[in-house]
Amino acid sequence: MGKILCFIYEGMVDFEMTLACNLVDKEIVQIAYEIKVIKSKSGMCYYPMATVKEALEYTEVDGLIIPGGYNDEQRNELTELINKLNNQGKLLAAICAGPQYLARAGVLKGKKYTTTLTEDNLKEYFPMVSEDPFPRDTYINQNVVRDSNIITAVGNAFVDFSIEILDYFGNFNDEEEKKKCASYYKGLN
Repeated sequence: MGKILCFIYEGMVDFEMTLACNLVDKEIVQIAYEIKVIKSKSGMCYYPMATVKEALEYTEVDGLIIPGGYNDEQRNELTELINKLNNQGKLLAAICAGPQYLARAGVLKGKKYTTTLTEDNLKEYFPMVSEDPFPRDTYINQNVVRDSNIITAVGNAFVDFSIEILDYFGNFNDEEEKKKCASYYKGLN
């Protein structure tokens, strides 16, 4: 069974990724820059299983999920991990403000993507950011965008984000089954 790495950090919006982690049939490995308790925006506390540096040595990794949150610290090891997985064609899934990490790693160049961080609100949420990390020419104003191995979503589309991750791994027989699953988790059944 392959691993899904989940990058966790102070102030992350944990609910944006917990449904995907619950549904995907993979080993979930929480990673962070340091081994210490991480407090999410919800107040829930998480403890990473490995550092990002340690995760660089992992084999049988099927993907990386990055939740949103208002933290823009990007260390070299995260950029290296993102690029390594991208070069291997592995899943890179980021939601809300999470796509900023993919943008800074350079993997969104030439790829369609979405994010909650628009040109208009980037400075509002991240006043310390001097330069927009996003290639705005490929931005799509949609809830979820999938381009090859990269899945991005706006924060309130966490159900569709999760369903798209399942679809990426071939969990649905057809589009109808995918729609039924999404409806179920949105409480529409």
